[in-house]
Amino acid sequence: MKLDLPRILAALAPGLLLALVLLGAGGLLAATLEPAERAAVWQLMEPRLALVLMLWSVVSLAAGVGLSWAWMHFATAPERLAEQLQVLLASDASRELPDTGSAGSRALTAAVNTLLRQRDALRSDTAARVAEAGRDVAEERNRLAALMSELTQSVVVCNLDGRILLFNARARLQFRALASSDSGAPAIGGADAIGLGRSIYGVLDRRLVAHALEAVQRRLQRGAAHPTTQFVTATPGGQLLRIQMTPVRAPGADAHAALNGFVLMLDNITRDLAEDTQRDGLLHQLTEGQRGSLGNVQAAVELLDDPGLDAATRERFLAVIRDEIVAMSHSLNEAAEQGLRIQRTRWPLEDMLGADFVSAAASRIEAHCKLRVSTGDVDGQVWLKVDSFSLIQALQHLAGRLAEEYEIQRVQLRLGSAVQNGVERGRLDLVWAVQAMSTETVTAWESEPLRAGDDTSALTVRDVIARHGGALWFERARIQQEAFFRILLPLAGESAPLDAELLGAQGSRPEFYDFDLFAAGQAHQELAQQPLAELSYTVFDTETTGLLPSDGDEIIQIGATRIVAGKLRRQESFEQLVDPQRPLPEAGIAIHGIQPEMLRGQPLIAAVLPALHAFAHDTVLVAHNAAFDMRFLQLKEESTGVKFDQPVLDTLLLSAVIHPNQESHRLEAIAERLGVTVLGRHTALGDAMVTAEVFLKMIPLLRQMGITTLGQALEASRETYLARVSY
Repeated sequence: MKLDLPRILAALAPGLLLALVLLGAGGLLAATLEPAERAAVWQLMEPRLALVLMLWSVVSLAAGVGLSWAWMHFATAPERLAEQLQVLLASDASRELPDTGSAGSRALTAAVNTLLRQRDALRSDTAARVAEAGRDVAEERNRLAALMSELTQSVVVCNLDGRILLFNARARLQFRALASSDSGAPAIGGADAIGLGRSIYGVLDRRLVAHALEAVQRRLQRGAAHPTTQFVTATPGGQLLRIQMTPVRAPGADAHAALNGFVLMLDNITRDLAEDTQRDGLLHQLTEGQRGSLGNVQAAVELLDDPGLDAATRERFLAVIRDEIVAMSHSLNEAAEQGLRIQRTRWPLEDMLGADFVSAAASRIEAHCKLRVSTGDVDGQVWLKVDSFSLIQALQHLAGRLAEEYEIQRVQLRLGSAVQNGVERGRLDLVWAVQAMSTETVTAWESEPLRAGDDTSALTVRDVIARHGGALWFERARIQQEAFFRILLPLAGESAPLDAELLGAQGSRPEFYDFDLFAAGQAHQELAQQPLAELSYTVFDTETTGLLPSDGDEIIQIGATRIVAGKLRRQESFEQLVDPQRPLPEAGIAIHGIQPEMLRGQPLIAAVLPALHAFAHDTVLVAHNAAFDMRFLQLKEESTGVKFDQPVLDTLLLSAVIHPNQESHRLEAIAERLGVTVLGRHTALGDAMVTAEVFLKMIPLLRQMGITTLGQALEASRETYLARVSY
């Protein structure tokens, strides 16, 4: 640690002042003496010079200590009194100020303590009134909690930024089970995949959710009272989730109001899909068996052409065989149609106005493929039954290949209807100006994995068309001088254009929540300008083998917790022991209590830091003496590939900002000043919890000083003398 030069100079100031006074007095005395007298005085003083210097040192030290004591106990007493009073005014603590300083300071303290007792009495009376008025709110919250706990579905509520505002226990268990099945082991640190204030995009594809939101917003614009949509997504481990999305609007908003959040209801359909696959296998076996039987019958027909059979017998057998063939063919067709219906129901197809689909597809193609898209020839009365997300991906893939391979710059989307085998279908064309191109190359695109920019999918265009039970082919129209892909799609049912949601009852559905969870999002604001009280924080601490990270000391434990919406979320925590791959010093064991055998078999830091990074994603980091902890993390950036580049707030520095006149800024001293109970000291998670409570107490104190934003807090921290500490 670097020396504090200003404090050293302040301690030496009395001695230097005394030396200047003595030198000045000696100089004046010497000026009044004759040379012989000065020589006599020097001969007298020279043997005693060491004694004079020692006397000067003793007097200087005594003067410095005395003046420092007097300054700390009398001159700064009003400042300390003011700092302690600010803490009491900004907190719920009900203690009195200690008597310090001069008689005047003690009299002022007594008067302040009287006012504090009056304030505590008023606060108690107000708290009783608030508690009485809040009983109804508590009952409503309890009803909501009971309802959420009894739901058999996983429910997650998010704002438009994807921040999780509410979820039930089943959702937590489901995502925990998915994480375990994907990795084969429990999550490092015990952190769940979801938590209040965390992003749902950590577990779901952002593009998929955004696409579903677009579909919901289009229905709202058409006047639907309660629009919903659903989609299917896969986890990295191959688990399939069916997700239904419902929008959330402000209470009392009209039908055209903008969304301020959404509700996701999730079902794991992996097992259902496996059962469907088994049924498909049986169906396939049945159809193939009938095809074999049909082949045998046909072979028998050929054998009956033997000239040795009489005509009557031959005709009778031929009639029987022909009837059997007709029956088997009919049965085979029915089985194949049934299999097709099963495959179609495996994926969610939703009713969608064709014009809306074409508009969404055109926007996506123009944005990602840099093509101009016209949509003039679109039948506004056609309603499709589609998985719009995957179908738009297929169109985007085909348009992108046209731009890459043949430098096509303009395409057209046309929509109408056509009749195929007596069934009316939706007809969707992707059209471009004809030019020399290989039919084999173009048709091969249908079997390639879908590409959308830098993203790829395991599906192909033909997979997507098969999902819809549709048809796809490539054509050239030489007279019109154009070429196109034509896609036939299923039409929505007869009731779709009426949109049953528009015909529902005019009354609103019952609401089971009434919380102010949907404040304006922060995604588009400058981070430094955001208020401290509105940010999300990850408060963390480390236990280490020693105090010298640059000399080879290692992390042996990491603990972290989260602050969201101004509240400490104790249930959302991260705690993990780490194998340092080096011996533990005995001196450290006495402090943190971690024994060497506790670390054997624990994950290495290369596995733990990525898990901590995911837990702290998109939050501001907070630590006490953060320079120490961050140095350990920075030294591991190259070996782990993990960089913690988010802003960092240090409660040590913030304490120096708030209480510059206090003697100690240790975590225990700060906690005592702010009325925070210290539990679990010198465990990583315990220290993180204490630091989080201390930080929450600091936010209103900083606000009183005019420090309200993250940028202001960081700048004030950098200006403190403690910011010069380095490791």
